[in-house]
Amino acid sequence: MIDIRGLSYFVAESQDPVQWQRYAQDVLGMMVSEAPAGGVYVKMDERPFRMLIVPGGESRYLASGWELASEKAFNAAIQVLDQADVSWRPGTAEQCDQRGVQALLHVTDPSGNRHELSWGHRSDCQPFVSPQGVPGFVTGDMGLGHTVLPAPNFDATLAFAKDVLGFELSDIFNFRPDPSAPPVRIHFLHCKNSRHHSLALAEYPVPSGCVHVMVEVESMTEVGRAHDRRIAHDVPLSATLGQHLNDRMTSFYMKTPSGFDLEYGYGGLLVDWQDHSAFEFTRVSLWGHDFSVGQEQ
Repeated sequence: MIDIRGLSYFVAESQDPVQWQRYAQDVLGMMVSEAPAGGVYVKMDERPFRMLIVPGGESRYLASGWELASEKAFNAAIQVLDQADVSWRPGTAEQCDQRGVQALLHVTDPSGNRHELSWGHRSDCQPFVSPQGVPGFVTGDMGLGHTVLPAPNFDATLAFAKDVLGFELSDIFNFRPDPSAPPVRIHFLHCKNSRHHSLALAEYPVPSGCVHVMVEVESMTEVGRAHDRRIAHDVPLSATLGQHLNDRMTSFYMKTPSGFDLEYGYGGLLVDWQDHSAFEFTRVSLWGHDFSVGQEQ
């Protein structure tokens, strides 16, 4: 299996990258700069970017960037893909330069989600200085946060994530909007770091290409300040403040300019996987997280 260390970055398309620039600076409290070959880098730690926003005809999530530890691990990933008879294509020199990596490959899972595997990120180690005074985001060797992707072809996509990409199960939620109907499955998956999950798969289609991404700050105060900035800039709320049962994250959800949601939270669970037992949880949150507010807008 492939040895993924964390969610290094994601790529989103926007019909209006300037809107994303304002959202990143004014609401998220992140830094922005111009990306090579067009687009916008969104910076949230010492790396040049963690979010890449590219101009295009749609506003949607394009790809998840997964980090491998070394060239050896990258070459081993190619062998895994070839042995599993999974088609892949190498990144172009322009794409490698734009992502700031030594090598890159693209692969698509059975639900159509694009994954980019890379090694050797480029960094000038310049400090993160938030335009809104955010002291920092929880990243490091755990990656930027997590991403939740649509997986209408659920069984095949889950098998691909586990048996090919190398993710392991953290826990399970079976969503039952109608008690008489079969549950809608959501599986939470981890990789080679202590974050509770870096990837989750949800058994339904999403037009924007992503259910949500999560970023984590270092205090509850910063979650509240971000919520105030959301209100000040009229960003639609997708779910009220609450605390999740499985990863213990206290957070709220809001819309991004590319149509998917962003979870802004604090206090996510760090897991020793040697001691963890995967389980099924039957409520999304210990308190709060009213998602009906997002359906009212």
